Amino acid sequence: MDLSNLKPANGSTKNRKRIARGAGSGHGGTSTRGHKGAGSRSGNSRKIGFEGGQMPLQRRLPKFGFKNINRVEYAGINLDTLQRIAEQHGISSFDQQVFIERGLVSKNDLFKILGRGELKVKVDVKAHAFSASAKAAIEKVGGTATSL
Repeated sequence: MDLSNLKPANGSTKNRKRIARGAGSGHGGTSTRGHKGAGSRSGNSRKIGFEGGQMPLQRRLPKFGFKNINRVEYAGINLDTLQRIAEQHGISSFDQQVFIERGLVSKNDLFKILGRGELKVKVDVKAHAFSASAKAAIEKVGGTATSL
C-alpha cells in the first residue's frame, strides 16, 4: 500500500454540493442564489400560482357560474337495480339500511328512486324521494312507495 492507492472508506463521503464554503468550492460568493431579490434572501418561498409578479392565471380567467348553497343532492337508484337485488337476494322490502349494505349509498346520503328499467316483483320501498314514473311503476305491481 502506498499514497497512490489510498481512498476513503465506503460510506464515509457524501456526493452533494457544499454551498457557501468559499470560492474554492465553486459555490461560494452568492451561494447559487443569484444577486439581490427575494430569492437570494432567507425565508423566501413563493406562493402556489405565483408568476413572478405577472397577473396569475387564476386571476386572468373570468369567473362564471353559480353554486346554489341550498341545493339538495340525491343519490339515484333505478328500478332495474331494485329488480336485480330483489331477484338475487330475495328482498321485498327496501329501506336505507338495505341500500347501505349493498353499497349503493353511504349513511349520510339522501337517495331518490328513479324510473329507469322495469319492475316485475312486488316491493315496499322507503326512500327520501321518488320520481313520478318510479312511484307509478312500484304501485302498478302492488308495492308501496313511502317517503322518509
